Amino acid sequence: MSGRARVGVLISGRGSNLQALIDAAAAPDFPAEIALVVSNVAEVEGLKRAKRAGIATCTIAHGAFASREAFDAQISAALHDADIDFVCLAGFMRVLSDTFVRDWMGRLINIHPSLLPSFKGLHVHRRVLEAGVRVSGCTVHFVVPELDSGAIVAQAAVPVLPDDTEDALAARTLKAEHRLYPLALKLLALHRVRLEGEKAVFQDAKFADGALFNPPL
Repeated sequence: MSGRARVGVLISGRGSNLQALIDAAAAPDFPAEIALVVSNVAEVEGLKRAKRAGIATCTIAHGAFASREAFDAQISAALHDADIDFVCLAGFMRVLSDTFVRDWMGRLINIHPSLLPSFKGLHVHRRVLEAGVRVSGCTVHFVVPELDSGAIVAQAAVPVLPDDTEDALAARTLKAEHRLYPLALKLLALHRVRLEGEKAVFQDAKFADGALFNPPL
């Protein structure tokens, strides 16, 4: 690849993480550009965000296909036609087929609103509060066939407060997501992280040496 990496983003809804990626990519020194946004739902806010930014969009409705594999094949074809290098899932509410995942293995990342491997799946913030943990967060990981199980690229921690509701914790976590996802994409586009087997391998990446204490000491 030469120049900026071309990125496709898959969405299903409002696209707040998409907007964070669009904003980051607007910087001339960011190593990736958002080249295509694909939604499985028509007329969602995420598509409007992309169009306002001058980004190509398409809608591929999952209900129009007889199988998940056929739906995924159409998405993959659109991505390949747009010469996409990397794919970001940003609130894409469909489980991808193994064939699609293998086609994009090592070039496909997702953001999840917990500190994986804890709290995989749905209803994350409710389960976090029920468990009584004091720290939650978000994770960007490589996508593999097993749900929320790929090698971890980056994580951000947020405190869980005693009076938190699901909505309050979700809003705090989302702010962290908006900072974390562009960072992870930057690492990927600069080839400072890559997937080798089941591990994320880093090169020339910087790591924090501090810790979040909650409640603070």
